[in-house]
Amino acid sequence: MSDPTPFSAALRERSSRAHSSSESAGFMSDLVEGQGTREDYVALVAQHWFIYDALERAASEMKDDPVARVFITDKLTRLPALEADLAYLVGPDWRDRIEPLPTTRRYVERIAEVGRTWPGGFVAHHYTRYLGDLSGGLFIGRLMARRFGFDTNGIGFYLFDDIADPKAFKDVYREQLDAAPWDAAEQERVIDEVLLAYRFNTELFEDLAAAKRVRVA
Repeated sequence: MSDPTPFSAALRERSSRAHSSSESAGFMSDLVEGQGTREDYVALVAQHWFIYDALERAASEMKDDPVARVFITDKLTRLPALEADLAYLVGPDWRDRIEPLPTTRRYVERIAEVGRTWPGGFVAHHYTRYLGDLSGGLFIGRLMARRFGFDTNGIGFYLFDDIADPKAFKDVYREQLDAAPWDAAEQERVIDEVLLAYRFNTELFEDLAAAKRVRVA
């Protein structure tokens, strides 16, 4: 009899198509392939601020939960880096010059909701964002640095100075997912929430593309 598939592997397999769809969304693929502009990149950073503000507020809410707290670490905190990036990219008055797009508002509301009420849902969003940042995000950061002439200013969000070995960190994270005390039904709920997070990401790229069309019209 074969061993059951670890939850982290099942999660990765079940979300792979949604992950690919999000990565290949027009706005993001244009940015990665060299067709996007510096202004496009700044627009993405601005939306990230709202998302990570919500996620890291949720982490504060969940820090004492016996399941969620295993995944929470200051090594992943992105908000200070995002704020430094925005100060560099937009200016000291960046808070007055950015606003969330419609999908970002819905995304933030969902993160806030699960951050108050559901540890598994919080972990789903935590996993989707931070493990993505430690995977494709590192590549995107290097790409944006080359394309727009950034050194560290402007791409601090993608620099994890406190994580020397991203692969080892992700391996431990997946072990923690496998050890989470979730029954089959709860695991399904968590997978569904990860799929929702990817859908938010895809729809955000669609919002960013629509906002760009208005901006350049």
